[in-house]
Amino acid sequence: MPQILIVTGDAGEAYEALYAVHRFREEDWRTAVAAPSVRRLHLVMHDFEPGWDTYVERPGYGLEADISFDQVDVGAYDAILILGGRAPEYLRNDRRLLEIVREFDAQQKWIFAICHGIQVLAAAGITKGKRITCYEHVRFEAEQAGGTFVDEEAVRDGRIVTGQTWQSHPEFYREVFACLKAPARS
Repeated sequence: MPQILIVTGDAGEAYEALYAVHRFREEDWRTAVAAPSVRRLHLVMHDFEPGWDTYVERPGYGLEADISFDQVDVGAYDAILILGGRAPEYLRNDRRLLEIVREFDAQQKWIFAICHGIQVLAAAGITKGKRITCYEHVRFEAEQAGGTFVDEEAVRDGRIVTGQTWQSHPEFYREVFACLKAPARS
């Protein structure tokens, strides 16, 4: 049974977080929510309103972090999932998390990111030369880090799968589940 490390923090996208936890558990796969510290996280909801040039943010559900970044043993997990929302904006500066992501890459494990989650992968330096997708307003960062933006709901390049937004869940998770049911080496 796969074990998935789900990464988020305060201002993480609530729908992305809860959907991931519930969807993996529905398959009887084990999950651990990792954050800077073990506590109840304050999630947010992002949505699009007519007349706005960008998304609006509202308070969302809370979610308990199971482990802190200091407690992560990469060897215990089959994959890492970096969620979106505003959390990646500050999580991309956390050296502990960047080392975790780099170690998943070094161990040739699955790496998944949705929406703003690409900011963490870019900061970790693992998007160079990769075809990726993400929320359109962080496309510049992904490209500056050497990634090639593809305007599709979900994109797989080797062991990395990226998705645009929570609206991409069907395409993104179809690809994620196909990967998790296959060997991680590619």
